[in-house]
Amino acid sequence: MTACGGGLRGLNDATFRAPGLRIVGSAAGRRQSPVDCGDLPFLIRRDGTWLYRGSPIGRKELVCLFASVLKRAEDGSYWLETPAERGRIEVEDVPFVAVELDWSGSGREQRLSFRTNIDEVVTADAEHPIRVAHDLLTCHPTPYLLVRPGTEGPGIEARIGRAVYYELAALAEPGWIGCRRALGVWSCRRFFPLGDLPPQYGTEEHGTGERGENEGRSGPACHQD
Repeated sequence: MTACGGGLRGLNDATFRAPGLRIVGSAAGRRQSPVDCGDLPFLIRRDGTWLYRGSPIGRKELVCLFASVLKRAEDGSYWLETPAERGRIEVEDVPFVAVELDWSGSGREQRLSFRTNIDEVVTADAEHPIRVAHDLLTCHPTPYLLVRPGTEGPGIEARIGRAVYYELAALAEPGWIGCRRALGVWSCRRFFPLGDLPPQYGTEEHGTGERGENEGRSGPACHQD
């Protein structure tokens, strides 16, 4: 029997009920590259639900276990990888969801910490930035947090849940990103933009908007005659 037949691909109902489950590789597997098992029957939905063969994995302990061996390849694909074997899985958007926000301090010294749906706590900083993507048709914003920076390719992100995003927006203040006036949040002396501000917002009565360590020159100095 191959490693794939008895490992990641050989999971069954009993596996999902077993207490104290661990993902380990064989001794032989640790001395060589993991066996490529191809596509595995896992799907991570946009809401963070993990499915195996079309059925939700109900045990959070098990979800956290699989998440601990989740990797991302240079081409952006997602893999479950143990010392003995590896297999590609499908992810609808990103694997995790930020479900809780905790903050301390204020201004440039503010710290924003997020808890994900697998209870991983990540503080937004230079290595774990916040970004906001916009739908090409509706311009609807979707915020993300980089949870695990990539070593050779793209990292693994968490989508910031709607309720958490509303909390984040309540902490936002004006600032500059290069030549752009933006509304954003501070964390660990970094300014993360959530959206652009209209030109009329760039007056003194609306605040100066301190520049962060990740910002370029202030707005007026950027304009060329």
